[in-house]
Amino acid sequence: MAAGRSSPLHLQRPRTGDRAIYNEIVSAEFTNHSVHGNEPTDREASFFFFTAIFRTAFPNVKVVIHDQFADGDTVITRKSYQGTHTGSFMEIPGTGKQVDISVIEIVRLRDGKYVDHWATADMLGLLQQLKAA
Repeated sequence: MAAGRSSPLHLQRPRTGDRAIYNEIVSAEFTNHSVHGNEPTDREASFFFFTAIFRTAFPNVKVVIHDQFADGDTVITRKSYQGTHTGSFMEIPGTGKQVDISVIEIVRLRDGKYVDHWATADMLGLLQQLKAA
């Protein structure tokens, strides 16, 4: 996929918070391998994070796909989440600042749905953007 293109698979989940769309693209057998500690790794926990935490803090979030590669049932994406920090995130009250969060994501699909997810996001870069004077 060419740089800068939008992918419905990646855009719909965080942008709309629409449960029907989410259920359409995320398998009931989904596992998020990127969570830390004893946090839940299932589909419901991921939906909660995007709708109740991330999207609440960045309500106008958009996803920009920079690179995307597929090999069989695996899709690797270099993308960024861009939006305005208006709600609390990581114990930082809304700042009104525009942010750009770099993400590398690996998704394994089965029957066109997410079943496994691994990602790394530049959280240090996000914190620097939120705390910058």
